[in-house]
Amino acid sequence: MLAGFAGGTADGLALLERLEGKLKAHGSLRRAAVELSKEWRTDRVLRRLEAVILAASEETLLLITGQGDVLEPDDGLAGIGTGGGYALAAARALIRHADLPPAEVARKALLIAAEIDVYTNDRIVLEEVRW
Repeated sequence: MLAGFAGGTADGLALLERLEGKLKAHGSLRRAAVELSKEWRTDRVLRRLEAVILAASEETLLLITGQGDVLEPDDGLAGIGTGGGYALAAARALIRHADLPPAEVARKALLIAAEIDVYTNDRIVLEEVRW
């Protein structure tokens, strides 16, 4: 699994640790995310955590929201954080109208988001995962 978060750093790290624990217990990212969302909705402490998790595995790509929702994008693309919507829109346009490898789509989409959103910078470290 590869995961990241947007929101409060301490909150995001706490939720990532819990997701990792659920993944070890259940083996499947989908199942782990659903179990985490159940816990997120019912636990008083977790409900106060403000973060969004984006997690990917060979199996799926999931967005786990601060309301305890688990969303699986239809097109395999997702964005989080203040510039996430801009990066997502740019990635969708690039996928549809350019013949670029996925890593280059991600880089260009983030650069476009950085031009629009003042909280998104253009200092990108891109790590590519091959399944």
